[in-house]
Amino acid sequence: MKIAIPVQDKSIEASMHDSFGRAPYYLLYNTNTKENDFLDHRASVAQGGSGIRAAQVLADNGVKAVITKQCGENAEKVFSNAEVLVYEAIPGSVRQNIEALIKDELRLMSKFKTTKKE
Repeated sequence: MKIAIPVQDKSIEASMHDSFGRAPYYLLYNTNTKENDFLDHRASVAQGGSGIRAAQVLADNGVKAVITKQCGENAEKVFSNAEVLVYEAIPGSVRQNIEALIKDELRLMSKFKTTKKE
């Protein structure tokens, strides 16, 4: 299964980014082959819609699960339509979160950040 995690740097030892839509990179990890790759998130500095764009790119890249600290409700809609599961990150490293997902120790995210209406 291919999973994605928002990260601060292009390293499996990197810190998880606090925000799904504002992460500069996404670690793509294949739980079957143990291979990883990184996607640049060019829309991370956009005024709005960066989470939606990232969610669509990840879904288009075959991601089936995302581990994140927080996720917006609009990105969640994209994930839901693409049948991508969103899991709540646990305190710890990216590697620890991957291991927790493999061991089925992560919870599905139930609260998504709402979009502010101006």
